[in-house]
Amino acid sequence: MSSEGPAAAGAAAVGVSPSDSPAHEPHSGPEDLPEARGDGAPGDASSVEEQFTVDFCAPLAPEDMVVQTRENVSPTKWHLAHTTWFWETFVLREHAPGYEPIDDTYAYLFNSYYIQAGERHCRDQRGYISRPTVEQVLGFRRHVDEAMHALWDEADDATRQQLAPLIELGLQHEQQHQELMVTDLKHVLSVNPLRPAYRSGLAPPEGDAPPLAWHAFDEGLYEIGYDGDGFCYDNEEPRHRAFVEAFELANRPVTNGEFIAFIEDGGYETPALWLSPGWATVQEREWSEPFYWEEKGGGYVYYTLGGERPVNPDAPAVHLSYYEADAFARWAGARLPSEAEWELAARSHPVEGHFVGEERFQPV
Repeated sequence: MSSEGPAAAGAAAVGVSPSDSPAHEPHSGPEDLPEARGDGAPGDASSVEEQFTVDFCAPLAPEDMVVQTRENVSPTKWHLAHTTWFWETFVLREHAPGYEPIDDTYAYLFNSYYIQAGERHCRDQRGYISRPTVEQVLGFRRHVDEAMHALWDEADDATRQQLAPLIELGLQHEQQHQELMVTDLKHVLSVNPLRPAYRSGLAPPEGDAPPLAWHAFDEGLYEIGYDGDGFCYDNEEPRHRAFVEAFELANRPVTNGEFIAFIEDGGYETPALWLSPGWATVQEREWSEPFYWEEKGGGYVYYTLGGERPVNPDAPAVHLSYYEADAFARWAGARLPSEAEWELAARSHPVEGHFVGEERFQPV
């Protein structure tokens, strides 16, 4: 959280629940392939990032991979096919002479909303796509992987330089869908009456949250936005100046224990804490705790990809909607940080910590 005079910028670790999430497709506009910058040529058209998409599916049965629980929760099979479609559509069809698509109907089935790429299947009906099967989609992926390897291996230096930014964009797109695969599968498994684990043995968060402290930032005219030689999306630019008032930001995310205190203090029953549309949503959906939480046996449990577990009071509070995070911050005498405040604070820290390779699949 943070403070500017009596106010404070709340630093909730806010995850977006499927019911409140924006459109899942990660590109910046519905009409065009997103522009990106970055000139780092990949060493190989196949990568660790891309392989994770398939490896993540290893514990799943085909039945797990075809379920769509909501409009914005796509089946795992669809993510596998869509990321493969991206490589075929924007790299192979454009730059690989003689490339033969494995099935032309896939261009319709697995487009998302890249309008310039043609017609596409309805987003809320992706779960209707029982055919092609999971095995056929994996075959599609192998077909495209082989063609990508051949394209890269046969390309001269000039062609590789031309392809490199597009391949990097494809890998960034792939990683975004890997994140969506995790969040979407979590919802799919959580609504199963058996609440099965994605995989047993996933390590739960450990350790104690550090004591709450505040970091002060001076007012000033700051430059925000990307300005460098590495990869970025077009909506991260241009670099521009923004005046930021003095503020303080909490040294850590809001914890589950702090959010439980909000619940027990009547946070979900106090209209004055909520924005008007947020309170209307609380009433309409009968919210009483964060998404995936359930009150049980005098305490709280939540669903994780490792199965149902007791809520760890020291772990970051996640799966909060914007409305819940805003209400909590108001209850705590704080507020949520602005984009400029967050960028100013975050850029002073190295990009390190807890990543997907640790296979916890939740913040710690």
